[in-house]
Amino acid sequence: MVLLVETPAPLAAAGDTVLPPFTPAAIFTQIHLTSLIALFLLIAAALYGYGVYQLRLRGDHWPAGRTVAFIAGGLGSIAAVAVSGIEAYDTTLLSVHMVQHMVLSMVGPIFLALGAPVTLALRTLHGAPRKTLLAVVHSRFVKVLTFPLVAFGIFVANPFVLYFTGLYRQTLEHAWLHEFIHVHFIVTGCLFFWPLLGLDPLPNRWPYPGRALLMVLSVPFHTVLGLTIMQSKTLLGGDYYPNLHLSWSDPWNDQVTAGGILWAGGEIVSVTMLGILVLQWIKQSEREARRIDRALDRAEAEEAAAAVIANKITEQPAVVRPRSDGE
Repeated sequence: MVLLVETPAPLAAAGDTVLPPFTPAAIFTQIHLTSLIALFLLIAAALYGYGVYQLRLRGDHWPAGRTVAFIAGGLGSIAAVAVSGIEAYDTTLLSVHMVQHMVLSMVGPIFLALGAPVTLALRTLHGAPRKTLLAVVHSRFVKVLTFPLVAFGIFVANPFVLYFTGLYRQTLEHAWLHEFIHVHFIVTGCLFFWPLLGLDPLPNRWPYPGRALLMVLSVPFHTVLGLTIMQSKTLLGGDYYPNLHLSWSDPWNDQVTAGGILWAGGEIVSVTMLGILVLQWIKQSEREARRIDRALDRAEAEEAAAAVIANKITEQPAVVRPRSDGE
């Protein structure tokens, strides 16, 4: 990971020699694999692939769409902003950091949830490991963190705390804190989106109307945060960005772009997520309708069978008992 932080004065003197102007080509030429996120991605991909392989060995089915969502959509999107040139420029341009923020906290977690990794683990594990995982999933701690209102509060409050306190400047100047914030984005995003999507057997799954409402309520927070950053009279990070003395970037214009990315990106992802919830709601309604139809069909079949038996009984001729001489 490239950090332009520890010695701002020499860095300012170096000018543009540290990194060239950011271009799309830089995304593919500034790749760095030595980071905590890269290690996490490799381990997660290996464990998920192992789980799918074990199910196939047993002859069990696992939807290919879930594998694609987890590996390509979830881990792939995180890798695209955490080990590529985007990561190399995330402490140089606030706008690049904001793209990274949106992907790590929203796009990646949504696709990870669609991959249903907890369900895969429960189907793969046996004995004590499976019991341990179930105990963790249903623990009081997890129940509190994944309660929709708690997760919602953490999700919407974190950016305000990060950008409007001295914490953001600290993340620019300390590599370990910078890495921690990346992981924090992913974790808070998973806490918010996984119970909403409801594919894994997590506690506190609300009915679909409640989930959709919570998603709608998240939209204004991104709008307010984005507009506040765009209209701010102070630079995020203080004099950090001006001290870079990059002739190819104006910190003020870049901050306006960053706020616009946060505003527009948040709304796009939220509306997309809302669409996913609506589709899930429709599919659940269709499954429920089919279940009710099957139950009605069984009830009608049972009534028809009972009617046939009753008709056979009533159609049997009466047995005439011969009279005895004494009658």
